[in-house]
Amino acid sequence: MPSLLLAESGSTKTDWCLLQKGKKPVHFKTSGINPYLQKHEEITSVLEHELEWNFKVQLDAIAFYGAGAGQDTKKEELAFILRQYFGIKKIDVQCDMMAAARSMCGENKGIVSILGTGSNSCYYDGKKIKSRQVSLGYIAGDEGSGNALGKKVLQYYAYHTFDAELKAAFEQLFGDDIGMIVNKLYKEPFPNRYLASFVNLLKENRGHFMVENIIEDCLGDFFYQHIQKYRESWKLPLYFTGSVSYEFKDVIAALCDQYELELGNIEKAPLDGLIDYHKKQLQ
Repeated sequence: MPSLLLAESGSTKTDWCLLQKGKKPVHFKTSGINPYLQKHEEITSVLEHELEWNFKVQLDAIAFYGAGAGQDTKKEELAFILRQYFGIKKIDVQCDMMAAARSMCGENKGIVSILGTGSNSCYYDGKKIKSRQVSLGYIAGDEGSGNALGKKVLQYYAYHTFDAELKAAFEQLFGDDIGMIVNKLYKEPFPNRYLASFVNLLKENRGHFMVENIIEDCLGDFFYQHIQKYRESWKLPLYFTGSVSYEFKDVIAALCDQYELELGNIEKAPLDGLIDYHKKQLQ
């Protein structure tokens, strides 16, 4: 029976799905897998300790889509790790942008953006990614992402910009020990995930003018620095996926109206579309 293990991974989490012809997909999760942020041993540890693999299934292939798998060297590195762990040869590793493009656009053209823990974008011609903006990562880039939003939240609190209401809300969620926060950012693993966790304050305080300003400024920065750099954005629909896209879809829709751009779909995650895409390969 043909079988394929599908994985769609961001920096924070990985969604896995076992596809078998004639059977319902089986879903499970692990933490994120990103070869730019994790060493070989760390990725193997995620597979060994978090992947609930108790299926008596002979896998035919693995399709892995991931943040950090944009360069050929990183694709090869991930393929080698997966080949070692699962013991099969047919492994296809693609970047997270290809996951979003295949899921959201199918065989249609569009401008595709990922706004999650990090951010990225591309122009997809229905088959291939034709062009994409450079990603500078969570330190120098990631406009519109959870990192960028979380950084603003932290700055507004630490620099005494928040009013009393938001100051109290921040301390209730994250405490008031700036030294501890700074230590986590600079001494502990995955500072990008930690920064993105501050987005919870924005989610829980929608309607407050400072919260709305942070969301609008950060997403507006993404439109300015990325969306408007694609000539095709003025004639093709825009597609968005990722937790930030989905949570603040009202702001994205308003920005599309403001810039007179066509909004396609906004989805929380590309997995469902990828499942449909890969089911065809099992027939």
